[in-house]
Amino acid sequence: MLNAKALEINPVSVEKKVVKFISNQTAGAGSNGAVVSISGGIDSATTLVLLSKALAPDRISAIAMPERGVTPESDITDALEVAKMCGVTCDIVDITPVTQAVFSILPNYEERDVISAGNVKARARMIVNYYYANRLGRMVIGTSNKSELLTGYFTKYGDGAADILPLGDLYKTQLRQLAQYLRIPRHIIEKAPSARLWPGQTTEGELGVKYEVLDLILYGWEQGMAEELVAKVLDLDVTVVKGVYDRIARNAHKRAFPIILRLRD
Repeated sequence: MLNAKALEINPVSVEKKVVKFISNQTAGAGSNGAVVSISGGIDSATTLVLLSKALAPDRISAIAMPERGVTPESDITDALEVAKMCGVTCDIVDITPVTQAVFSILPNYEERDVISAGNVKARARMIVNYYYANRLGRMVIGTSNKSELLTGYFTKYGDGAADILPLGDLYKTQLRQLAQYLRIPRHIIEKAPSARLWPGQTTEGELGVKYEVLDLILYGWEQGMAEELVAKVLDLDVTVVKGVYDRIARNAHKRAFPIILRLRD
């Protein structure tokens, strides 16, 4: 069965499992709590709400990291709204001075190379996350979902770097179901997904396909279905499916530890 029904979840069960996972992992690591970057988007909002159910508010460090000229004011407002809803204090750290300092020392830096520059920004944010984690003895909680992880739509050692990924086994469309159940504000759920790495960037624009379609293609891939069969069932041009399958294969290195040369025979 390859349709929207195949991706329906039981949000009550998922909530319980995620909250238990967070509690067990933070306790097992002897951690003082959690650090999470909140962007004003659905993924980080959902993560923060679940964190607040697993840990006391004073054990959660929420950080919003805008960039001047790129991050809309509404994103900061939305991040603060969710933090307030969870009873969590949110620090705002402007990453612009950090990224500009990095760009200023790069001999071949070109502003038009938005992808490389965007990755610098994502890694700058992770530097801040781990500073907080080290200083406070806390774990960094990642906010990536399964759709992003499978397609490699994240920055290696940037937003892809975390100690645990509570939502990493939920497709984006499933995460939306969970967010609705958790009463995440509707304007956040319906906001166009974007990593805000350059002005006008949207996730679906880069991926070239809507999440409702992408997630079904990914589900088909997980079930071992051939590209042609997925295309036929979903009534898609096979090149769309092939593009997603190729992206999964091309970005496999992002989901793995660095390869170690074993010197023993």
